[in-house]
Amino acid sequence: MFIDFSSRPPGPEFVGTAPHLSNYRRVYGNTEKQTREHGEPTLDQYLQTYERLNARAVVIKARDLRTTFGFRIANEDVAAFCREHGERYIGFAGVDPHRGEQAVQELETAIKNLGLRGLNVQGFEHKLDIDDPLLYPLYAKAAELDIPVNIHCGTNFSTHVSMAHGHPLALDKVLRDFPSLKICASPPGWPWVQELLAVAWRHPNLWIGTVAMRPKLLNTPHSGYEPLLRYGTTVLKNRMIFGTSYPMMPVERTLEEFQALPMGDDVRKLWLEGNAAAFLGL
Repeated sequence: MFIDFSSRPPGPEFVGTAPHLSNYRRVYGNTEKQTREHGEPTLDQYLQTYERLNARAVVIKARDLRTTFGFRIANEDVAAFCREHGERYIGFAGVDPHRGEQAVQELETAIKNLGLRGLNVQGFEHKLDIDDPLLYPLYAKAAELDIPVNIHCGTNFSTHVSMAHGHPLALDKVLRDFPSLKICASPPGWPWVQELLAVAWRHPNLWIGTVAMRPKLLNTPHSGYEPLLRYGTTVLKNRMIFGTSYPMMPVERTLEEFQALPMGDDVRKLWLEGNAAAFLGL
């Protein structure tokens, strides 16, 4: 059993024109090609993949970038998908922090009325640092609602915005200001992996999501990801969360690469399922 902390289903409501991400298609071109090696995947194939591989849960994340890039994966669509396809699918809300109090109200509605279970913050897509004051009302509401928060961490490959928006040291300030907030930093902080590990070691309610990356890099010399394996199998073994970020990474191959990593079975189970279950409150 495993939990995929990041996945995007095929379907028109989840795919749109997002020109600020065009450079991602260059960077992830080879891995995305593997998800389409037999043609564009259908919804049935997507659902069958997680059924066949015995996924316990799959996290689907909304995004609202209307102010910055005119793009949106709506909370309503994510909630409808999760309702239709069963309890395996868990939705995170996405709201536009530039909309102020309206965004806070939309988050509350998404949790209380739509049944979504967390908040997704992709700061670079809002052109905001992780600790930007515009995000603080959303963090405060998430703490009040007692929901987990996913925060994009590390570089981004969009040449439309600064790569510094995801620097993990900003998480230290957020967690000092909101000590009860449960945060997963994903992707896992590259090229500032050491800084992210330091923040996670310092704050027991910070998890690290190994999404949108090939697991083999965790055991590849000079990749910059190696410390995640070293610390993630020792002092931070209870804080590492597996994810694919499908369709950026094919689900089955990503699992196979992860299974080949040198770690004990007890730690492997934590990364694959136990830690995400704790973070999500399953």
